[in-house]
Amino acid sequence: MESYADGLLTDVPESAQLSALLDDLDNPPEAKDLFAVQQRKGWDKSVEARCDFSFRLRLTRRSDVNFISIWQKTVHGRTLTDIKNDPAMVEFCAKNIVPVIRETVGHFLDKGDWCICTSPKRRHKARNFATLISERIAESLAIPFYEDVALCRTRQRVNAVFDLNVLPKEPNVIVFDDFVTTGQTLAAMKQLLIQHDKNMLFFTLINNKL
Repeated sequence: MESYADGLLTDVPESAQLSALLDDLDNPPEAKDLFAVQQRKGWDKSVEARCDFSFRLRLTRRSDVNFISIWQKTVHGRTLTDIKNDPAMVEFCAKNIVPVIRETVGHFLDKGDWCICTSPKRRHKARNFATLISERIAESLAIPFYEDVALCRTRQRVNAVFDLNVLPKEPNVIVFDDFVTTGQTLAAMKQLLIQHDKNMLFFTLINNKL
């Protein structure tokens, strides 16, 4: 009786079948090394997040933190890397976020019990974008800016753990970050400062999620 497999090979000469089998034996597929060191792929900047600076005031809750943003991640516009590397963007960003903070907090800013800080410096410590903007915000609002309030044990943003470095004396703290994606950096700041009975308001420039 002719099998199904025999039927499939009916039109193939036996010599060709044998040759194919021998070729497979002589050239086995290369085995994958499970322990080989994987080379890190280069960062594809063509898919990097962008912002076109269309004003979009938004209150978002993410990672158990409510934060206010003024711009939204967009498909077109300048890349976030380009924004951070442009010195002119420090003044531009500060001028746009200051009126929002002033209107949100109101006359309470004049009572002298508010200050501003930002998240820990991870990679850009010499010229930290969020720090430079925070300095300008503090100057415009006439409130203290506390640099390096928190120190980060690692560079990772997910499940980050911060250690207190400088404790602001003011009871009310504006926590500023330039871009917010998961919200876990703000959440770590919240967990750190709430232990010291601080009241916090969270602001960011770009909500880095569509």
